[in-house]
Amino acid sequence: MPTTEKPPEPLKAVGDVLEAGLFRSRWLLAPLYVGLVFSLVLLLSVFARQLVHAAQYFFSEETEPVILACLTLIDLSLVANLVLIVIFSGYENFVSRIDTGGSEDRPHWMGTLDFSGLKMKLIGSIVAISAISLLRAFMELTLPNATLDQPKLTWLIGLHMTFVVSGVLFALMDYLAVRTEAQNGHKSRS
Repeated sequence: MPTTEKPPEPLKAVGDVLEAGLFRSRWLLAPLYVGLVFSLVLLLSVFARQLVHAAQYFFSEETEPVILACLTLIDLSLVANLVLIVIFSGYENFVSRIDTGGSEDRPHWMGTLDFSGLKMKLIGSIVAISAISLLRAFMELTLPNATLDQPKLTWLIGLHMTFVVSGVLFALMDYLAVRTEAQNGHKSRS
């Protein structure tokens, strides 16, 4: 029968200090999330410039440039959503809970999105962003004087398929983990 001896008092004190320091080190992530908030400001700035640029097509009868401008705006919006998900979920999962004071504006997924859910939202957003980039590349081919950049399109398709396959594999891993956990939980109750 194994014995569990308590460490000598000085070693326990060192261990307590070390553990407290490690626990508090999570706050080193907070400046990274503040930096991501600044990246949202940058994305907003680019979005505004793209919107002003798209306004030139207001009275145009050409549809392709308008569609391309809309795809760019959607792409920027999805990237901003992705950054926001990382900020909220990362901060709440790894640093501290966000106290919104009971605000009704609190997104329903805040505080409920675990690392697995965060991973799936991230890969889903990345696949959507990749799909829009690919669609924009194909739409650009319909513009007058467009040239086919075969290597670029090949890379875009390859990257998009990599993201799609990665997403499917992540989902499969989560499914298997939940299933294994359920079976182990069922066995332990038997």
